[in-house]
Amino acid sequence: MTASAPLFSFEGKRVFVAGHRGLAGSAIVRRLAAEGCAVLTVDRERLDLRRQAEVEAWLAANKPDAVFVAAATVGGIQANSTRPAEFIYDNLAIETNLIHGAHKAGVEKLLFLGSTCIYPKFAPQPMKEETLLTGPLEPTSEWYAVAKIAGVKMCDAYRRQYGCDFISVQPTSLYGPFDNFDLDGGHVLPSLMRRIHEAKAHGDDAVEIWGSGKPLREFLYVDDLADALVFLMRHYAAEGPINVGTGTSAEVSIRGLAETIAAVVGFKGRLAFRTDKPDGVPRKLGDTTKINALGWHARTGLDEGLARTYRWFLGNIAGRNVSRAAEAAKGTG
Repeated sequence: MTASAPLFSFEGKRVFVAGHRGLAGSAIVRRLAAEGCAVLTVDRERLDLRRQAEVEAWLAANKPDAVFVAAATVGGIQANSTRPAEFIYDNLAIETNLIHGAHKAGVEKLLFLGSTCIYPKFAPQPMKEETLLTGPLEPTSEWYAVAKIAGVKMCDAYRRQYGCDFISVQPTSLYGPFDNFDLDGGHVLPSLMRRIHEAKAHGDDAVEIWGSGKPLREFLYVDDLADALVFLMRHYAAEGPINVGTGTSAEVSIRGLAETIAAVVGFKGRLAFRTDKPDGVPRKLGDTTKINALGWHARTGLDEGLARTYRWFLGNIAGRNVSRAAEAAKGTG
């Protein structure tokens, strides 16, 4: 299906990307380079997005026409479990300040970036947008998920009460350049890539991984996400979340992911799964019927995306000093 006529144009607009140094934000900045717009960014040292007065003053002074809310405190199972207050406070504060501030500043269009972890732990798979708030959340990520659900509902509320063209988008698990490869705070894919790379570098004969390896996930290359977000800013204007993902064709088990990463890295050792550690949700696959019907589809396969990511990792992350004592395997959030 061909996309309908655009509802929003980037040409000549001032576009603020909040969180421009992160995984998603940096990809959005790369994608916007071809859109004929002025991209606005600000470092966290100059603007703390958790401070309402600072955010509102910055928006009033810089007058963006559009805002991408890609700033967030994120991490895997261990980070969520040990820093719950940070995960709920930071994310609530950031989204509240940006969404309300955008309304006050007269922003024409805003996109709030969430995650498919907002859906119930045992939602029917693939997870449709309509399953939001129909069951309990996955306990290992509930602090983050509750905050993101609030952001979705804020966009809906400001659309309904004030007529703001604010939308919310829920991507599946992301990976790619500028990801967080920290062994204590990163998500499963970059953490696994770093662990396996370090094991190869140190000549280890095994890599320890949390969980059974059985949970199923889909992984979306972040530059595909950025393309989808630009597409949705142009063509989507409605209440409620819309999913972005790869669909069933790219679903993989954590074991399969680890094996694929090991092949990309060139690690020949054993993968040792810690079955006494949590798995997270058993399956997390987003239903992409809505965005596919609008005319957008993911293009980057997992093998290609992992190869690109590992090349970026080798050029930017590999070789940094890492404490061996902190090398705890990541979960599957």
